[in-house]
Amino acid sequence: MKIAQVGEEVLRTPARQVEQVEFEQEALFTFMDGLLATMLEANGIGIAAPQVFDPRAIMIIASRPNPRYPDAPDMQPLMMVNPVIKQSSDNQVWEWEGCLSVPGLRGRIERPDWVDVAYLDTEGKVQNIKLEGFVARIFLHEFDHLIGKTWLDHITSTKNIMANDVWVTKFT
Repeated sequence: MKIAQVGEEVLRTPARQVEQVEFEQEALFTFMDGLLATMLEANGIGIAAPQVFDPRAIMIIASRPNPRYPDAPDMQPLMMVNPVIKQSSDNQVWEWEGCLSVPGLRGRIERPDWVDVAYLDTEGKVQNIKLEGFVARIFLHEFDHLIGKTWLDHITSTKNIMANDVWVTKFT
């Protein structure tokens, strides 16, 4: 699948909810498999459907050490459909983020250090989970894509933007 790049309208368009009837259609599962394959091929640790030009509220969080995030914790990919933030930490944490849709740049932004989330799993069943630290950041980053935002919308100063090659030299 082609990954949308910053400036493309799909990244500014809020995603639509997946209807329960779609969980009965093979096309949904074929799409989810393709979304995961696209994320893995791009060395991503998360991806949202709008990033591949699909308007549905579907995302994957999949923290794992890789060339872009060598210190990331390891977890199995988690497919989340129609996620909703139920609660988030008042404590905010500054950290650098990159994005498959904003190639070549990193941004230092502030996000809550934990979130409680409700979502539908791949069977269409409601699940609840508390995500903390780096995994919460991944979720919030991908959730932004579902509401028509990117990390660029959180930048408070241009001093918080860095070329990825410079970031790698300084922080890895």
